[in-house]
Amino acid sequence: MDSGDRPPPRVLAIVGPTASGKSKLSIPLAEALDGEIISTDSRQVYRGMDVGTDKVGREERERIPHHGLDLVDPDERYSAGRFARDARRWIEEIEGMGRVPLLVGGTGFFLRAVVEPLFREPPLDHGRREALRRYLRARPVDELVRWVRKLDPLRAESVAAGGRQRLSRALEVALLTGRSLSWWHVNAPADAPAVPAMVVQLQLPRGELYRRIDERVERMFEAGFPAEVRALLEAGYAPDDPGMTGTGYREVTEWLRGGISREEAVRRIQGATRAYARRQLTWFRNQLPADTVEVDARRPVEKAVEEVLAQWEHRRSVGGVRGMGPGIEAGRSPDSPRS
Repeated sequence: MDSGDRPPPRVLAIVGPTASGKSKLSIPLAEALDGEIISTDSRQVYRGMDVGTDKVGREERERIPHHGLDLVDPDERYSAGRFARDARRWIEEIEGMGRVPLLVGGTGFFLRAVVEPLFREPPLDHGRREALRRYLRARPVDELVRWVRKLDPLRAESVAAGGRQRLSRALEVALLTGRSLSWWHVNAPADAPAVPAMVVQLQLPRGELYRRIDERVERMFEAGFPAEVRALLEAGYAPDDPGMTGTGYREVTEWLRGGISREEAVRRIQGATRAYARRQLTWFRNQLPADTVEVDARRPVEKAVEEVLAQWEHRRSVGGVRGMGPGIEAGRSPDSPRS
């Protein structure tokens, strides 16, 4: 399809690994575009989980309306399919006011569910599904990864990047339907039409990214992360609840219960967050569209805003965005951001 035949983007998506500065860029962009932000972070949907998920503060929310935050309690599941349905409603409401929707976050599956919709899932027996979920929750993540590699090798790495919840879903579909996620994505009809998007990816050298991650974990502890986890535990939530499996919450729980020291908890969270960032980068490298706009996250924010606005105006005027999937530009690397 020629670029002129493709529809212009309806939404602007800002992606990047954790701690790359997505919120810092998205707020002035939303102000410049008269837009509203839809969070594509699978952990920020949980109520009472603010510090550990690095949610934007009240001041930022007063400046720019945010959607996708504080939707469910930590013991509830919130799938990419549910997010896609909610996001399409928010997009229509934002556009109905003459404003621009911005999708901002690091959960690639949430973004993809909107711009390249999920397949229509076949009916699954509720009782068998719940029994399987209980069994899978008791298995270590590396074991789930091995099983997914056997049952669905084509999607194993991208599914693994989504953590335990994505791994469990891939296994549920494969085991309960006899067909892999890959098969369903190819053969089942899409759940809804795709939403055209311009995707912007923030880039950082690996060393700088790790430094920012380590510093952010220290700031989280100073900002009250332990008190947040203690309040969740006292409210009756457990470490294996869907929301509580996010990076940091189990480690802080173990510290609060006397299993490890504070220093060990910080060290483990820093290591787990770096590993999560690597999985995000792998997903972005293999799944983002070839015409993704890469922005050096070290640049002054005002310069980055100018660059993104210029690309947005150009693509809105001429149309043309490519769908997500393999075929990323050669040479893209988180260690060599473009300026």
